[in-house]
Amino acid sequence: MSTNAPRPSIPARGGISWIATLPFVGLHVMALGIFWVGWSPAAVLVCLALYWVRMFAITGFYHRYLSHRSYKTSRWFQFLFAVVGNSSTQKGPLWWAAHHRHHHQYSDDDEDVHSPTKRGFLYAHVGWIFDRANAPTRMRLIPDLAKYPELRALDRFDVLIPVLLAVSCFGLGVLLEATAPSLGTSGIQMLVWGYFISTVVLAHSTFTINSLSHLLGRRRFETTDTSKNNLALALLTMGEGWHNNHHFYPTSTRQGFYWWEIDATYYGLYVLSKLGLIWDLKRVPAHVLEQGRLAGEERAEAAA
Repeated sequence: MSTNAPRPSIPARGGISWIATLPFVGLHVMALGIFWVGWSPAAVLVCLALYWVRMFAITGFYHRYLSHRSYKTSRWFQFLFAVVGNSSTQKGPLWWAAHHRHHHQYSDDDEDVHSPTKRGFLYAHVGWIFDRANAPTRMRLIPDLAKYPELRALDRFDVLIPVLLAVSCFGLGVLLEATAPSLGTSGIQMLVWGYFISTVVLAHSTFTINSLSHLLGRRRFETTDTSKNNLALALLTMGEGWHNNHHFYPTSTRQGFYWWEIDATYYGLYVLSKLGLIWDLKRVPAHVLEQGRLAGEERAEAAA
């Protein structure tokens, strides 16, 4: 099957679920509150911190651990980072992992619900989340995770942790306004920056891997899909932009296969492994690295 051939657009399967759409739209509307609350260094720093911490939880745990089991960890640490990942407001850990496993099983085929070559950019980027057909958690794809009642609870009540995070941001702003007024922040400002803006930017950054990483970039490995490597997206998503690498060998903990491919998530996971919190990180096999090097040399020769 050619990975570059044009493919017909396939429509959404179940119709839009307004119950899922309205809260997401609400996040964007509340993020516009920036024009009323202004900004402060404290609010911006909290926004950035929550972006990177939650991005690491999505990429390092929702993706590389829950979806691909690319390393091992303890049950308590598994739950801790499932909670942090859940705070990203990208639904529950089981739902997320099941859909991602489905994506790898059918990448860029008719069954792939977030393929830009099949259903168009907007549907691949965000529309698929609001399709009623994609609302259920596909438990049959995650029997290894579904056995944990705490993960099932997070999945069932996936709005609880995001609400608690939003309340905490507001409370932090109120506290800082009372104890350190020189910082120039407030409860509502911290809520807008710390939760709403951070969450919206985090969501769309994550979604670019579904959409743009199948449209923009370069292909090192021949795969049966249109996955591509993209440095800019790798920087934005802490290493997820090495998408062609990942689709060629998805069980590796590291997605930036070579030293020059910046993969901040892997660096963080490596530190956690040295602390004994995770272990058995799966390496990229030598034959895969060699195959990638040969492909690069062939491209360089062809371009010369």
